[in-house]
Amino acid sequence: MKILFFNKALRILLSTNALALMAGAMLGPIYALFVEKVGGDLMDASIAGGIFAFVAGLTTLISGKYSDRIKQNELIVVLGYSIMGLGFFLYFWVDSIIFLFIVQAIIGLGEAIYSPAFDAVYSKHLDGHKSGTQWGAWESMNYFTTAIGAVVGGAIVTFLGFQTLFIIMSLFCFSAAFYIYHLKRNVL
Repeated sequence: MKILFFNKALRILLSTNALALMAGAMLGPIYALFVEKVGGDLMDASIAGGIFAFVAGLTTLISGKYSDRIKQNELIVVLGYSIMGLGFFLYFWVDSIIFLFIVQAIIGLGEAIYSPAFDAVYSKHLDGHKSGTQWGAWESMNYFTTAIGAVVGGAIVTFLGFQTLFIIMSLFCFSAAFYIYHLKRNVL
């Protein structure tokens, strides 16, 4: 597949979103181990996942409606990535299940804030004759970052610990937000 199918805006969106998606994927397969480490069990991990999904689902409806009303959706993406980065950084201090639930809600909020705005910005830059290929590239990138993130996250925790993982996850999200924020407004 030729990279020529992607204009500059799509390349930027794919690469910055890859950072945010990789951040989440780095914890996914070992999440239950972290929950156990802070005193939780399998049910607590399940409830935390449910809280994330419920908050994300509810907030996505609101965020989608709001993103239709503003012109600079990329700034909503920046906000969502930043909130996710904050949530990942807060994992550093999780020492109870209640705090874990709060952090999960924050991350769900961040993801839900950026997702509809990201989709709107991405869709705006699609070539109508290649939209299947261009959306396919995003779907593929999502799977590739999940695969790489799962392995890298496990390796980081194995050799450097959870605290290092949380800092890296946070930095990925903040880096994506920082890059998009500092783009010229006409690029995205």
